[in-house]
Amino acid sequence: MSRRTTSVLAALAAVPLFVALAGCATGSSDAGSGGDSGGDEVVKIGVVGKGDAQWEPFVEAAAEEGITVELVDFGSYEQPNPALTEGEVDLNQFQHIVYLAQYNVASGSDLTPVGSTAIYPLGLYSQKYDDVDDIPEGETVAVPDDASNQARALLVLQSAGLIELKSGGTIFSDIADIDTGKSKVKVTALEAALTPTSLPDVAAAIINNDFVEDAGLTFDDAIAQDDPEDPNALPYVNIFAARADDAENETYLKLVEIFQTNEDVQAGLLESSGDTAVPLRTPVEDLVDSLATVEKDTEDNQ
Repeated sequence: MSRRTTSVLAALAAVPLFVALAGCATGSSDAGSGGDSGGDEVVKIGVVGKGDAQWEPFVEAAAEEGITVELVDFGSYEQPNPALTEGEVDLNQFQHIVYLAQYNVASGSDLTPVGSTAIYPLGLYSQKYDDVDDIPEGETVAVPDDASNQARALLVLQSAGLIELKSGGTIFSDIADIDTGKSKVKVTALEAALTPTSLPDVAAAIINNDFVEDAGLTFDDAIAQDDPEDPNALPYVNIFAARADDAENETYLKLVEIFQTNEDVQAGLLESSGDTAVPLRTPVEDLVDSLATVEKDTEDNQ
């Protein structure tokens, strides 16, 4: 991804993402095709990091409303969207709008946001250096290899003074956009789950939030990060996603409401993010509009 986006995306120079362990659902729930929200409904939700502190109180709060939530845990970002498309889960909650847009365009799917959760900073970590200024020229830094996270990671590196992007940086930037002659470090792309394990071999690595603690790190260990409160960060808001036919499903919308308003869920969200999450209740219409914009920009830049 390397070109200049338009409208809501144009000013994304330092913005946020988020997000995955293994599992496979066996079928969609009774709630998956209707709009009623009676009791004893079962909803399968694909997540990344089933053990995160927000999920236990979420499942309990949903049960109090007569909704049985089954969490399906996935090990990589590539899995939850196809599972949702194929009806193996009813919802998923692991991604931001940019990631969903790229999936929809690439696969011809019509997954859609049904609610926001939070926005998260993306951090640069190192086992060798305590400050970005200490990283020597010519060292190597690892970034995730999936397109949306890679672009965001490169923006973090640019804001930290480690690289310079020819385009100035957009949500479509990729490694090919790095001006190597003006950059301090080299950049290598790895699967997101592998960036933590690369730390002994590189000067630093961009590590997605879900893998930080698994790597024995804390969020305070980041030596650089982006700004989750940037007003132009809407495309990086994390969301609950559903199939388009289920966009008005009352049970699913109730689950979003529970996630956004339950105090224990929100406390767990902050705990699992190391107090880095910025919880949001973004209007669904804004999420859908942002998705449409990013999808169009993605198609235009293919």
